[in-house]
Amino acid sequence: MLPHSLQKSATDQFRLLVEFVRWIPVALYAGVMAGVASAVLLASLTLATDLRETHRWLILLLAPAGWLVGLLYKHFGKSVEAGNNLILEEVHDPRDVIPVRMTPLILIGTFVTHLFGGSAGREGTAIQTGASLADQLARPLRMSAANRRILLMAGISAGFGSIFGTPLAGAVFGIEVLAIGTLSYDAIAPCFLAAFAGDLTTRFIANYLPGVHHAIYRVAQVPALRPATILYAAVTGIAFGLVAQAFAKATHFVSGTARRLISRPELRPFAGGLIVTAAAFAIPHSSRYIGLGLPTIAAAFQTGVAPYDFVGKFLFTCATLGTGFKGGEVTPLFYIGSTFGNALSGIVPLPSSLLAGMGLAAVFAGAANTPLASTFLAMELFGAEAGAYAGIACVVSYLFSGHAGIYSAQRLGRGKRIGAAAEQGPSLALEAKMHQDADTGPAGPVERRSLP
Repeated sequence: MLPHSLQKSATDQFRLLVEFVRWIPVALYAGVMAGVASAVLLASLTLATDLRETHRWLILLLAPAGWLVGLLYKHFGKSVEAGNNLILEEVHDPRDVIPVRMTPLILIGTFVTHLFGGSAGREGTAIQTGASLADQLARPLRMSAANRRILLMAGISAGFGSIFGTPLAGAVFGIEVLAIGTLSYDAIAPCFLAAFAGDLTTRFIANYLPGVHHAIYRVAQVPALRPATILYAAVTGIAFGLVAQAFAKATHFVSGTARRLISRPELRPFAGGLIVTAAAFAIPHSSRYIGLGLPTIAAAFQTGVAPYDFVGKFLFTCATLGTGFKGGEVTPLFYIGSTFGNALSGIVPLPSSLLAGMGLAAVFAGAANTPLASTFLAMELFGAEAGAYAGIACVVSYLFSGHAGIYSAQRLGRGKRIGAAAEQGPSLALEAKMHQDADTGPAGPVERRSLP
């Protein structure tokens, strides 16, 4: 007979194995569905960009296109209008299965935004498609609230990992983005499985579907880590954090202002479209600030870019997302961070391509409050040596970016003050801060409602 302690240990390990095996097909389903949706999204955005660049007059139709998408959501998508914030709220407080119509609505809305010249990204779309498609398993499998929470997190990880080709970052993002300062390790295995399955699915489809590809950025030169270079990385991290904080607050401010001034939701993107269209034709070389902006991001790693490019993208994106257009914030944050980092190379004695990579990851880390996911993203995109510098910048950026991130449904687990004790319950401090910053995110306020 085995001692009681060994029997208990063996029983616990067997139960863990059974639980892990049970989650494998569920996580693989979430990953495959997210990977397919990400492939469709990438192909559609390539098509939208090519059409817009070929027919620049399409920018003139941004306002009416935004109005039509607004009407689409008003009549068919009220329950899913909050987008990423709705998903985070469902993870925190699982209630109703997310309607599957979130997937076609956000795909259409994002395609329209990019086709007609809005400045937005794609991560928000990938997260929404990944989570909403994964959530369709909840009812057939009769999942408990706790298991459904893990399922949604797996969908988030799969969507993020597959859209950027960074499965490690996607897996960590799914367990880090929910609450500032805490990690949900109970979902770590499903999130990792789903993220890698999603990435492999998207890469497989890329062999057969034109336009499905991930951007590649190369850091040309990485100096050896020394006390001086570590100090430079930390100082630039402060600057990246302040830019991230400014972006989050500005986007919330634009969204709150639009809601106060324009009561009809379908007219907010119409007004935003007029502003973006007027700016696109009035400002020289403004084509750099619309759409995804991938060529300018690549240029930040290869050559010099205009020192004000990050400001242009900042303003165009705030006007686009703040008035209700669909898309995401992360790729614009990559643009803002990489071009700002390139601009800093004139005063910081580090290679410009390294500063671009540090900025790409660190501005995202500060705005999304996800320093670990951002560090993994930098390592997957740029390699371990450059990732070490980016990791320093990401941590410092996170500390100095405040609590008002791009996701207003994100909660406060532990404060950013070093050594801060855990908060009890939901983030009252964060909610108060969000109210001061207009109480809305780019996708709108989070409302608890039935999801038919």
